[in-house]
Amino acid sequence: MREARTGYIEVAFNGSLENIPLDAQFSLPAKGVTAIFGPPGCGKTTLARCIAGVQRLPIGFCAVDGEIWQDETTFRPPHRRPVAYVFRPPIPLAHWSVRRTLLYRASQSTPTLIDFDGVVELLALAPLLERSPSHLSAAERQRLALGSALLGQPRLLLLDDPLIVLDRSAKREILPFLERMRETLPLPMIYISDDIADIERLADHLVMMKDGVVTSAGPLNVVQSDPVLARRGEAAVCLDTLVGGYDGRYGLIMLRLNRARLAIPGVPLRPGAQLRLRIAASDVSIACAPPRTSSILNVFPARIKGSLPFGEAEVTLVLALETGRSGVPLLARITRRSFDALRLSNGADVFAEVARAVPFAAADRYLQCLPRSA
Repeated sequence: MREARTGYIEVAFNGSLENIPLDAQFSLPAKGVTAIFGPPGCGKTTLARCIAGVQRLPIGFCAVDGEIWQDETTFRPPHRRPVAYVFRPPIPLAHWSVRRTLLYRASQSTPTLIDFDGVVELLALAPLLERSPSHLSAAERQRLALGSALLGQPRLLLLDDPLIVLDRSAKREILPFLERMRETLPLPMIYISDDIADIERLADHLVMMKDGVVTSAGPLNVVQSDPVLARRGEAAVCLDTLVGGYDGRYGLIMLRLNRARLAIPGVPLRPGAQLRLRIAASDVSIACAPPRTSSILNVFPARIKGSLPFGEAEVTLVLALETGRSGVPLLARITRRSFDALRLSNGADVFAEVARAVPFAAADRYLQCLPRSA
């Protein structure tokens, strides 16, 4: 009999539901955001419903932080699983105010995760409390839905494509709140989406699905260097760095990544804050020797772990930056001509030149006024 491990989300389902096959297995840390990504119809929602207990496969295992929800002898129905399942913005009761809706939800559970006041502050709901939920925008209704879910004191928050019906403006409104939840609450979240841009911004771990099968699972930047994603036209890797300081003379944020140091243009940020960078494969070039003079500030020793053809004229290189014991993944897209001219091969030691690293807008809330000479 399989045992559950403390500190992990463990899933193993095998079978078919309504002629939809499912072969899904992964084990990832029960912290932060685990994103499940794949094309429409690949089985993401079916997997979510199995985790929530809404649907049941006879052959299945599901455990969260050491607590078994389903195995050979156990099946907890949805109401006995400490999971909050949130999807598209619901239409709440029109005759209840936002305050009453939240207070009713809060009255049903002891506040072990967050209380009413904490939810109002976390999701900036104070201006909405006396309004009727039926008069809220889609983004405001989604914030109310998230608040109601949190007041249920879940041990797992399951977000099934919660932004799918929102326009771009509404998405920009909701995403910072999801990031704030991730950083503030000791609550693991599973986020299901077919929008890789949202996943790059939110996720700590990534599960890839295709035709009902989990094809890859692991830390976000590791799975991003998997051939399925590395072959995409907009292939990129996301790296979480720490703010180390600010060069006021040149307007550069100084960042730490393991033993490496990076510098990117920007405004002052709070030292010690985490800043996620998106580095596109097209913004990384390769040199066989450290450049003596160059306009590129961020150059790192790296090793080629793999090479993938991209069209007729280009190659995508999967790199491991030598910034510590375990190489940090990175992608570089270069011409096939350069690949041959530099005589590159798997296992070769090179230098990765990062021409551009784009920070995610979430860092805006870390801004602080530092003197320009800092």
